[in-house]
Amino acid sequence: MDLHLKNKVFIVTGGAKGIGEGIVLELVKEGAIPVILGRSKEAGIDIEKKIKEGGGKCLNIMAELPNPEICKEAVQKTVDTFGALHGIVNNAGVNDGVGLDSGSPEAFKKSVITNLLHYYDLAHYALPHLKKTKGSIVNISSKTAITGQGGTSGYAASKGAQLALTREWAVELAQYGIRVNAVVPAEVMTPQYERWINSFDDSERSLAQITDRIPLEKRMTTSEEIAAATVFLLSSRSSHTTGQWLFVDGGYVHFDRAYNR
Repeated sequence: MDLHLKNKVFIVTGGAKGIGEGIVLELVKEGAIPVILGRSKEAGIDIEKKIKEGGGKCLNIMAELPNPEICKEAVQKTVDTFGALHGIVNNAGVNDGVGLDSGSPEAFKKSVITNLLHYYDLAHYALPHLKKTKGSIVNISSKTAITGQGGTSGYAASKGAQLALTREWAVELAQYGIRVNAVVPAEVMTPQYERWINSFDDSERSLAQITDRIPLEKRMTTSEEIAAATVFLLSSRSSHTTGQWLFVDGGYVHFDRAYNR
């Protein structure tokens, strides 16, 4: 299916690793031009090289989020370089383990700042350009916003807020023809997830227990599967879809847990 994305320009935060990398590479496959915004210098250079060697176009902007000025500058550099902006993917974040018992008010505040505020900042500064292109916003959230996880209050609060903003922005921006949706992953084997699994004494057993709870095929979701859903929502093929939370999780969140017993 042609998603009609050739030469369209999209900013992807956290686009050098994990889910973000998958989204960037999927955009390139569709002929789009990704702008990679994130803090991973080496990973950013690697993916930029890979894209250009394959004949694709991209722009790599190394930046520490959150910072509203960084977001403003990234949007301006994108438009100055390519002449337009057709969408953004808010993806960058970290499950930092700031819990109610294990954390502190200061740590909670820092977690929310780290995981939430740049979603607003980037959308705010991108908005004038998205109005011109009738662009699209996709927020990458997490199943923790729906199911909880335990021991990660800051991250869960941020992910829940992202879902609320998805609906809020969809309502506010419909008048401009701008669509806003969210993708909700559950268990995806990213570098961050792998580090977390390896922190357990018996990592293989822990991973097996998790995958056994995923109804469809008893396996983790891949970054490529998250990317495919995200890029579809960015495209005009989903032209009448807005305000939606798309769960790409093998049925993890919505299937009755009794299914796995």
